[in-house]
Amino acid sequence: MPVVPGYKPKHNPWIIAVTVTLATIMEVLDTSIANVALPHIAGSLGASQDESTWVITSYLVANAIVLPVGAYLGTIIGRKRFYMTCVAIFGISSFLCGLAPSLPLLLFFRVIQGLGGGGLQPSEQAILADTFPPEKRGQAFAVYGLAVITAPIIGPTLGGWITDNYDWRWIFFINIPVAVLSLFLTHRLIEDPPAIKEEVKAARSGGFKLDYIGFGLIALTFGSLEVALDKGQQDDWFSSHFIVSALAITVIGLICLLIWELRQAKIGSRPILDLRLFAHKNFSISFLMMFVLGFTLYATTVLLPQLLQSLMGYTAESAGMAMSSGGLATIICMPVVGILISRVDGRYLIMFGFSAMALALYHMTSLDLEMSFRYAAELRFLQSVGLAFLFVPINSMIYLGVDPRRNNDVSGLSNLARNIGGSAGTSFFTTVLARHQQVHQAYLVQNVVSSNQQWMNSVQALTSSLQHGTAAFSDAQNGAYFRLYQSLQAQASVLSYIDILSMLALFCACMIPMALLMQRPPKGMQASAH
Repeated sequence: MPVVPGYKPKHNPWIIAVTVTLATIMEVLDTSIANVALPHIAGSLGASQDESTWVITSYLVANAIVLPVGAYLGTIIGRKRFYMTCVAIFGISSFLCGLAPSLPLLLFFRVIQGLGGGGLQPSEQAILADTFPPEKRGQAFAVYGLAVITAPIIGPTLGGWITDNYDWRWIFFINIPVAVLSLFLTHRLIEDPPAIKEEVKAARSGGFKLDYIGFGLIALTFGSLEVALDKGQQDDWFSSHFIVSALAITVIGLICLLIWELRQAKIGSRPILDLRLFAHKNFSISFLMMFVLGFTLYATTVLLPQLLQSLMGYTAESAGMAMSSGGLATIICMPVVGILISRVDGRYLIMFGFSAMALALYHMTSLDLEMSFRYAAELRFLQSVGLAFLFVPINSMIYLGVDPRRNNDVSGLSNLARNIGGSAGTSFFTTVLARHQQVHQAYLVQNVVSSNQQWMNSVQALTSSLQHGTAAFSDAQNGAYFRLYQSLQAQASVLSYIDILSMLALFCACMIPMALLMQRPPKGMQASAH
């Protein structure tokens, strides 16, 4: 896909790439940084733990609603103006979140923050696609990818450190200087390409009308889906009328949305979601791959820290340090991938990335409760190598064959795929973990019988050990049973984690042959628009 004919940015493209990456770090961090602060937020604002989880859900719901409509709004007011508006909304709402005196007000400000944050990533990605020629676009996406992949990894660690050493309100206040700097640099360095200016001019001169029905259907569909994914396991899925209703609304809303958007395109109106993009084979396959990438990234980002903290006694900070090896792998591999993408068929890089991911996830099934900190860090490092080889090639291949004027639409839908995939991955992890723990525990308990000599020997040995602490025999025996039951629960949990890793490895393996179905990219990624 060529860059917009005759367009060349006035400033150094790499300075522009760094500028948009600033806001990327700020926004992506905020999707995960608040997780570890929830107990502190609940205690400070007099809310229950369940109520405090809406701090995360409210942000994700608002984020999911805006992601697909960013391109549409950028067409009306201009991409630069829309982008700066989103940064300003994000910065102001972050300040208000930090000042919130009650949970309802915090949730209200988080919704506003999510609305601002949802418009950032699609705009940033489209800016990079228009700023760099195809042969250098992969390197630009590598810089951008460092922020997108690394931020969710360091978010919980940074959030835990800030909460432990300062106050939970600072996880929001730290966004303010970043937002101010981003606004200043964006104003000075970034401009809309001619194609965007022409679209804005045409929209205004043609009496452009907002598609209120489309907006409503998107809010209803993706808002309900995000709530169902985030609250499903907590409310026991289909046993909850609330979750069933949310999923029913999602399905009905999606059907109505598809019909409405296809009708808008047919009558010549500007659709909010340009579903015609799915007619491009590369876009459709890349959309699916981006969903699987988000699914795997967020599921494993939750999985390993939770295992280290809940079963091995790690603090949030030390678990985050183990996870930071993934950021190191990304920093090492991203520049390499950025160079390779202009020299190697992107399909082969994607195949390598999913192969590396599948093998790393399968290797992670060797984990146990005796593993060292170094081994845990090594597992995360190996998995993140595959992530680095996926983000850049998929983001480069998804634009092939698409008219440059639809870059905003491509960016919005690809980011939607990754974010919904992330929510689905997190939901998958919590659900499978809870269900499989019950299954494995029931199986292990079958061996806890008096006829099992190994079990009775363990009870006797532990009882004898506890009696040395001058405890009565009955107390020592009860203590032995309690400790052994805790050990059984821990083993059931480990087996559940291994089940999840095996499933994720299979999902990644299924994506490997999909890459061969994609259109072969011309040399240097210089595909012509159709």
